[in-house]
Amino acid sequence: MKLPPVLVYTVLRLLAFLVPFGILMLFPLFQQFYWLAAIFAALIGLSLSMLFLRRPLAQVSAQVQQRRAKAPSSASKDEDIEDAAADAAASTTTQSGATRTAPTEASDPR
Repeated sequence: MKLPPVLVYTVLRLLAFLVPFGILMLFPLFQQFYWLAAIFAALIGLSLSMLFLRRPLAQVSAQVQQRRAKAPSSASKDEDIEDAAADAAASTTTQSGATRTAPTEASDPR
């Protein structure tokens, strides 16, 4: 059974943070300043993930790209709705005979 790439990448990223955090919490200084241990663990985890998790990240990106390619585009639906609304508004103004003019700026009393 093959695990989904998103799950693999998420678990590895969590481990890249939690393992250094656990090791840092063994030191007395970081027990008192746990927030400092969290910052260092985050930096270490970020570095480890950039170095060693390129392949899982590429797999997750490919999976997301495949899902987006399969999904129907809602942008064309939105554009069609907006075009229909604009056409309806334009036909209403031409049928009523009213034309809209842009507001002019009043003279500045300065």
